[in-house]
Amino acid sequence: MKAKLSQQDIKRYNWYIWRFFIACFAIFAVILFLIAFQVFGPLPSFRELENPKSDQASEVISSDKQVIGKYYIKNRTSVTYKQISPNVINALVATEDARFFEHSGIDFQRTFTIVLYNLVGKKQGGSTITQQLALNLFSERSHNPFKRVVQKLQEWITAVKLERNYTKEEILTLYLNTVDFGAYNTFGISSASRTYFNVTPDKLTPDQAALLIGMINGPGIYSPINHPDNALNRRNFVLRRMAEENYLSAGQAEEFKGKPLGLKFNPIDHNDGIATYFRAVLKKEVQKIMVDKAIFKPDGVTPYDLDRDGLKIYTTINATMQQYAEDAQKEYMRNLQAQFNAHWKGISLWKTIPTFKSLLDKGMKRSDRYIAAKQLGKSDEEIREEFNTPAKMNLFTWRGDIDTLMKPIDSIVYCKMMLRNAMMSMDPTTGYIKAWVGGTNFEHFKYDQVKMGTRQVGSTAKPFTYTVAVENGFSPCMQVPNEPITITGYGTPWSPRSSPSETVPGVITLRTALARSQNWVTAYVMNEVKPQPVADLIKKMGITSPVPPYPSICLGTFDASVFDMTGAYSAFANQGVWTEPTYLLRIEDKNGNVLYNNSPRVVQAINEQTAYVMTYMLKAVIDEGTGWRMRGTYKLMNPIGGKTGTTNDNSDGWFIGITPQLVTGVWTGCEDRDIHFRSTRLGEGANTALPIFALYMKRVYANPELGIKKNVDFVPPKSGLSITLDCNAYSQQQTGQTEVEKKLDF
Repeated sequence: MKAKLSQQDIKRYNWYIWRFFIACFAIFAVILFLIAFQVFGPLPSFRELENPKSDQASEVISSDKQVIGKYYIKNRTSVTYKQISPNVINALVATEDARFFEHSGIDFQRTFTIVLYNLVGKKQGGSTITQQLALNLFSERSHNPFKRVVQKLQEWITAVKLERNYTKEEILTLYLNTVDFGAYNTFGISSASRTYFNVTPDKLTPDQAALLIGMINGPGIYSPINHPDNALNRRNFVLRRMAEENYLSAGQAEEFKGKPLGLKFNPIDHNDGIATYFRAVLKKEVQKIMVDKAIFKPDGVTPYDLDRDGLKIYTTINATMQQYAEDAQKEYMRNLQAQFNAHWKGISLWKTIPTFKSLLDKGMKRSDRYIAAKQLGKSDEEIREEFNTPAKMNLFTWRGDIDTLMKPIDSIVYCKMMLRNAMMSMDPTTGYIKAWVGGTNFEHFKYDQVKMGTRQVGSTAKPFTYTVAVENGFSPCMQVPNEPITITGYGTPWSPRSSPSETVPGVITLRTALARSQNWVTAYVMNEVKPQPVADLIKKMGITSPVPPYPSICLGTFDASVFDMTGAYSAFANQGVWTEPTYLLRIEDKNGNVLYNNSPRVVQAINEQTAYVMTYMLKAVIDEGTGWRMRGTYKLMNPIGGKTGTTNDNSDGWFIGITPQLVTGVWTGCEDRDIHFRSTRLGEGANTALPIFALYMKRVYANPELGIKKNVDFVPPKSGLSITLDCNAYSQQQTGQTEVEKKLDF
C-alpha cells in the first residue's frame, strides 16, 4: 500500500521542482549574459553585421556585359532580392522556416514544439533562417556538444541583431547568397542556378527551386548528380511543403512532382569557358595593380583578395569575338596538326633533329612528375626508369582529351610535337583588345603566348624599315635592283640570304619588295636608313623586348610578343597613332565603388602620311604578294593589309592583318624552335598563321551586330599626300617626263 503524501511533502517537492527550473533558468540567463558580454568568444560587431564576411567570386566582365570567368576559392556570386525568383523564396520559407515573416530571429514557438511539428509531418529543423544565416556568416558548426550549446546561444543573439539591422528581404537574400550547394564549388543561389540548370536565379521554376532548396540540408545525399533518386524525393517533399503553405495549389504541386529533374548540368571550373589564357594573365595584372597602386579596403590597411572579395573586373574583351577567335583556331589548327603529323610520319626525330635528345631531357626535368620524384629523394636512374614505365595519361588532341596508357617519356615527345598557336585582335583606334587566345588548350599547356611569350618575328618586322624609309621621303614606287648585298660597319659584315625559288629577279619597286617579302631589297633599304632609326621606331611603336640596332633587325631577328607586334601594327591603321593595347577598363568592389580606372597611353609614333602610305604597301601583300590566299582561298575582297612572317628553318609562322577597324596578330610554332616543318611551303606564315586570321575575320564580318564593316577603307591624310603612289606618274617624274613637260617638248 502506497503512503499518501502529506500536504507539506507536496509543497516541499513542488519547491524542489521550482528550484530546479529556477536554477536552470538562472544558469541559462547567466550563460546568455556571459555570451552577450563575449566571455565565450567574440560576437559580430556592428560593422561586421553591416558588412558580413562571405567569400565571393570576383567576376571578369566582357565589353558586351557577359561574365566570361571568375576568380574564387568558393564559387559564389551575390544577387539582389529582385534577381531571385519568388519560387525560390517560397520554397525556402515553406521548407526551412514557415513562420519566418512572423518571428524576430528566434521562433520560440517553433523551438519548443519542434517535436510536435515532426510528429504531424511538418518536418523542420530547430533553427530559423536567420539563425542559419548567423551560422553561415559568422561561425562554423562545432561538433563538441558543450561548444555547440554555446554556439547555438550565440546564434540566437546574432540572429536578433541581424533582424534589427536587416529587413526580411535582405536576410533572405543574404542567406541565399551564402548557402552551400554541395560539390563543384557551388555557393549561393546564383552559382547553383547556373551549375545545375544553366539559368539565372530569377528564371527558376517551382520544381527547379524545390530541387535546389532541397539540397540545402544535405548537399551530399541530395545531390542530383550522385543521388538522383534522393534528390527527386527531396524535391517532391519541398513541393508538398509549398502546397501546404499555400504557395502552390495541390494540382500544381502534383504536376511538378511528375516532372523529371530536368538538369542542364554546367559545372564551372577555372579551366572552362572562353578566354582562359587571358583570364590568367589578367589575374596577375590586377593583383599587381592592387599592390603598385596601394589599393586597400575602406580601413586603409587590409588588401583586397581577388579570390574572396567579389570584385568586378571590366575588360575590353568582346565575348562573341573571343569565341570566333577560339573557333577559328580550333578549326584550322586541327588541320595544320594533321599536316604536321603526316609531314613527320616515318622520320626519326632523333636522327633528323640534332638537339632532340637534349630537348627531351630538359622537358623531362621541367615536368611535374620529375620534380615530385626528386622531392621524394629518387635518383636520376630511378626517375628515368619511371619515365620509361607505362602509366595512365590524359592527353590533349584536337578531337578531345583521351585517356591512354603511355610511357611518360613518350608523352613528352607527344607534347613536343604539338603545334602551339596564339592570336590577339584589337581596335586600333581605342587600343581595346577584343580577342585573346594565348594557346591551344589552357588545361594542358598553360603558358600564355600572347603577352608572356616572345618569339622571333621574321618578316613581320620588314614594315618597320620601310616606314623609316617612307618618313625619309622614299616612295613605294622607288625601284631597286633585287640583288645580293653586304652591309658593313656593324661588326661582322652581314649578307642576307634569299631563297632562289622566292626571289623576284630584276629591278622591282619597294611596294613589290614588301609584298613579295624580298630580303635583298629590304636590306638595301636598311643600308640607306641605318639601323638605329629603325630600332628607335620599333621601340616607339610599343615593342618592349630588346631590339639591338643591327642591320639584321630589318629581317626580324629580334624576339617580340604577339601583344607588342599587334599593337605596333595598329599605328599603321590609326593614322600613325600608337594606342597602348588595353584589356582592363576598371575594377570595382562588390558594392560598385570604383577602385581603379585604366587610361591607355597614346603616342604619335609616325606621321599621318607615312601611316597611310604603309597601309597602301601592306595592302599589296594581300593583293599581289605572300598574302594572296586571303583573296584566292578565303575570298575576302575588302580592304585588308598585312604581313606574313617566317623565321629561320620555319620555326615561327606569323601573320598580322590590318583593317580600318581591327588589327589582328597570329603566331604558330612548336614549343621548341628546333622542332618545325622542314619545308617552307608548309611552315611559312602564309600557311600556318594567315588562315586563322581569315577564318576569324569571315566570322566577324558575318555578324553585323559587331559593327566591323567590309565597305570601309583606310583614311587618307586630310592635308593630302606629298608622296606619289601612282607608279606610272612616279616613273615619269624620275625621268623628267610629266604630262606638262611632254606638251612643252622639254
